[in-house]
Amino acid sequence: MNLELFLARRLYRTRNGKRHLSRPAVTIAQWGVTIGTIVMFISICIIVGFKHQVRDKVVGFGGHIQIQNNSTSRGYSSPVTADSTLMNALYATRGIKHIQQYVQMPGIILANGEYEGILFKGIDSSYDCSFFASNIVEGKLPTFTADAPSNAIVISRTTADRLKLKSGDKANIYFMQDGIRARKMTVSAIYETHLTEFDGIMALTDIYTTRRLNGWEKEKATAIEITLDDFDSRYICCEDIAETVYNAATRNREELYPATIDELQPAIFNWLGMLDQTVWIILILVVCIAGFTMVSGLFILILEKSNFIGIMKATGANNLSIRKIFLYYAGMIVFKGMLIGNAISVAICILQQQTGIIAIDPEMYYMESVPIEFSWLLVPMNIAMFIISIAILVVPSMLISRIEPVKAIKFE
Repeated sequence: MNLELFLARRLYRTRNGKRHLSRPAVTIAQWGVTIGTIVMFISICIIVGFKHQVRDKVVGFGGHIQIQNNSTSRGYSSPVTADSTLMNALYATRGIKHIQQYVQMPGIILANGEYEGILFKGIDSSYDCSFFASNIVEGKLPTFTADAPSNAIVISRTTADRLKLKSGDKANIYFMQDGIRARKMTVSAIYETHLTEFDGIMALTDIYTTRRLNGWEKEKATAIEITLDDFDSRYICCEDIAETVYNAATRNREELYPATIDELQPAIFNWLGMLDQTVWIILILVVCIAGFTMVSGLFILILEKSNFIGIMKATGANNLSIRKIFLYYAGMIVFKGMLIGNAISVAICILQQQTGIIAIDPEMYYMESVPIEFSWLLVPMNIAMFIISIAILVVPSMLISRIEPVKAIKFE
């Protein structure tokens, strides 16, 4: 039987009704750990949720990997030949969930005396529109095909507000590649992702129209988007398809290259990567707060239990054994504080997930409410906080070695 642990439990559970100087200090220390745990837990859930929501929105606009043509013709990017040989080889690659192609075309929307430069993204029925469908705020997402013009567009709320357009309104579209060509199209739906870098410039239409305006054949596309089963496998998958892309480039005499979404959007992903440092800063601050309160509580506890320490030394206990008792005691305080903190944090996070009760400015944070996502990081962070909190107390516990048994036994 572990004698030190047994004595620590007895000290911790002692409730004899007498006033103890250490009880307020221990309570403060325990709640210091609790508050620190709540801050750490909720902060990690918010940071992870924010990162993943922004990342998923960027992926929704461009997939995990894109295959593009690096060569240019008449000042414009040359197309990718998305023939059956390339597509079948890509689908045979492990980890790929979906493959789709699109044709982009710059243009200008003119409506109600206002105009706006827009990048039209032509898609067909094979395109996975689930991301845009989940962000439609007005109207209905039309069915785009590669065989006929739809004369329909899907624009963002940002563009609609600038041009004073609503679902069902008609607008004049001007394309200026190889001369000015005009089209009158109907606004079928309006989407809103709050990702202003994309909402302000992106509109959807059918691939038939954009391909015809570019003068491209049916198998030609601006790029091929690849969606993966797992975001973290994008680099491995990019390497796996490199040979396939090279063979297609050689066969069709094109300068093709595969690029991951973070290579195509480095500014956004570098910014998201900086948030990882925030997690460590939070952990350091939380440990400092918890450590300070625990050290104060331990000093008070040792001073109050001087009589107990003196008796233990008089009966033959060494300093190390007595220090273990108080470290076990401190560990119980830290554990209970963390247990309460985790329970409160889970309740708050679930409430926010279900209700979105805490709102934020979407223009600044790209979403309407505080994002919450539980992460496996919480487990090692809790363990690290517990170990570090106890390790901080090792040096203060050395005060026990300076206590003399005779004086300590007489101390009241």
